[in-house]
Amino acid sequence: MGRPVEPVSEQVIAQAVDVLRDGGIVCMPTETTYGLAVDIRDQAALDALVAIKGRDPRAPFGLVVADADQARSLARLWPAAADAMARACWPGPLTLVVPARPDLPAELVGLDGGVGMRVSSHPIPVALARALGRPITATSANPSGMPPALDIAGARAYFGDALHYIDGGPASAPSASTVVAIDDHGHVRVLRPGPVDVSAWLAEPR
Repeated sequence: MGRPVEPVSEQVIAQAVDVLRDGGIVCMPTETTYGLAVDIRDQAALDALVAIKGRDPRAPFGLVVADADQARSLARLWPAAADAMARACWPGPLTLVVPARPDLPAELVGLDGGVGMRVSSHPIPVALARALGRPITATSANPSGMPPALDIAGARAYFGDALHYIDGGPASAPSASTVVAIDDHGHVRVLRPGPVDVSAWLAEPR
């Protein structure tokens, strides 16, 4: 069992959303590690996120969505398997990679044309996505190749004053999400094992 999540005030969420709307980067707790959020429709913010992470721009950022409606808004196709897995496992540490809409920024789309998203079981990233009105990035809070930050002190050690921070205490489940890809035909493939068991969906679709 993870530790109870302390409530965060509406003012804290509103301040962070203002930062996102101004093109800034917000460091936030998630249900796994700390993550970095930007407005996905702000290209300059996405460029800044790539730079601060030192990340290969061809490696797509995972997203947090407020709900299944926001998730479907990112998808060119929402397979039946995605709907079933979302209903069963969201909110929670399961990232679904589905065929992406053609107008999404390149930083969000993998080489196979998929976009990855989840509904976090931590209230803060979900509140940010809901208040902003669209999905946010949720890439781990670390420079590329370094361990993800598990608390604010760890994130500050990496990034100093370059970010806006929301302190949610230590990470309660310091492991990355399970990531699965679902193609146009409904085939499910595990890209990264994690805390969610998806074995029930790995059979060939009928």
